[in-house]
Amino acid sequence: MLIIGIAGGTGCGKTTVVNQIINELPKGEVGVISQDSYYNDLSHLSLEERRKTNFDHPQSIDFELLSKHLIELRSGKTIEQPVYSFLECNRTERTIPTHPSKVMIVEGILILTNAQIRDMFDIKIFVHADSDERLIRRLKRDVNERGWDLDETLEKYQCNIKPMHEQFIEPSKEYADMIIPNNKYNTVAVDMVRTIINQKLV
Repeated sequence: MLIIGIAGGTGCGKTTVVNQIINELPKGEVGVISQDSYYNDLSHLSLEERRKTNFDHPQSIDFELLSKHLIELRSGKTIEQPVYSFLECNRTERTIPTHPSKVMIVEGILILTNAQIRDMFDIKIFVHADSDERLIRRLKRDVNERGWDLDETLEKYQCNIKPMHEQFIEPSKEYADMIIPNNKYNTVAVDMVRTIINQKLV
């Protein structure tokens, strides 16, 4: 199994890059794990308290469970990937059976900040996007898809998202094997990723 880590700031377009890579590979050979599924269980807190949580800090992620699941997948076992609700700001009781695949993609803003997880990746990718672009995408997503209001999202951006990006996410770029600019010209980079994957899978 080949494990690929894809990181980058919030709203940078990681999902787009993930989908481009999936489309370049044979159907059924790629599995995806989202860092968002591994936010800590906050059932002990009220919804109001959960909404105040800093979800952009590495301590918000249950890296221990993610590590355990990656080890199990690599040994050929199926895992139960948690399901996260952005409306409830917490894990749900549901899980998704995730089977081992030839290629497993792990994507999330903080996945390159953890040394143990980082060491499990055969290929490390950082998706770069302009900060203004990222803010616009994040605003649209949080308001339209996640039930936050505009003022709440802007406050979160100023207090948590931007400082955490500068402190943790941007510096994690140094661990990347490849930095992909998220614009219409990233076809070459995705082609390179496909070539590397094919070489490693031979």
